[in-house]
Amino acid sequence: MKPVTLFYQPRCPFCKKALRYIDEARAAHPELAAVRIEIRMIDELAEPEVADRYDYYYVPTFYVGDKKVHEGGIMPDEVEAVLRMALDER
Repeated sequence: MKPVTLFYQPRCPFCKKALRYIDEARAAHPELAAVRIEIRMIDELAEPEVADRYDYYYVPTFYVGDKKVHEGGIMPDEVEAVLRMALDER
């Protein structure tokens, strides 16, 4: 399993949706809830020194391992895909 890093801003409506979609994906797909996927959440306003080390422009941005896999507005199926990438051992 690979760790997920999520860059967000607390007031961002797309970020709020992404967080809700994470919960919904786990509720809808038991295999995503059964395994504890580590999601490191980084508030880019509170931790700018960390955010500056990554290459992205929009939030929410998801990294799986060291690879950026999504940036900007997101849909439920895209969040599910991110979580499934974290489960993939390849």
